[in-house]
Amino acid sequence: MEVSVKCLFVLAILAIAGIAVDATGECPKSTPDAEAMKLYPCASAAQDPDAAVPASCCAEVKRLGQNPKCMCAVMLSNTAKSSGVKPEVALTIPKRCNFANRPVGYKCGPYTLP
Repeated sequence: MEVSVKCLFVLAILAIAGIAVDATGECPKSTPDAEAMKLYPCASAAQDPDAAVPASCCAEVKRLGQNPKCMCAVMLSNTAKSSGVKPEVALTIPKRCNFANRPVGYKCGPYTLP
């Protein structure tokens, strides 16, 4: 639990400081860093492939997964990196949530969604 509180604190500081504003526009009406803040319920699941994925995480990832470019940008964002997210693990969350309509095979930087 202490790790989750620490991650939340780091994410909050980054959001307040406005670090790493993305100007490429992958996420409509938002930035990847702002969207990463909404994925706090996914903190453990994005670091450990064996961690359970909470229903609240699946709900946020499902919403975000409607736009694979945005989802990719969020997983590779500075906010995600600084909070200890492992992109290769985070990108497995849609599969671990058992989403039938996930973007299988989508290239996200050096990673491919399983």
